[in-house]
Amino acid sequence: MYRLQVLAVFGFFLIAPACATQSSTPSAATSGVSTTKPALPKTGQEIKHNKAEVTRLQHEVAKQESDSQRASERLQQQDQQIAELRLKLSQLQRDPTAGQP
Repeated sequence: MYRLQVLAVFGFFLIAPACATQSSTPSAATSGVSTTKPALPKTGQEIKHNKAEVTRLQHEVAKQESDSQRASERLQQQDQQIAELRLKLSQLQRDPTAGQP
């Protein structure tokens, strides 16, 4: 679920500059002046910024996935320890003298 949200954010960052440029740039026919060239450097900067943000978010997701994996492994180990302790408790309840030296 979290991955889908992050991918949606990535997509937004990649598409938003192009959409903003198209909708905010008046057409040459309407204004009589071509505004395509000044918009390109800004769009290039936005793309670089967005790519950097995507990279940062990818690293953040990878870190969170790694942390989640470690937490999952710890929980599995704890579950195993609990199961072993329950088994010992069950054995001791059946035969109280089994645990005594």
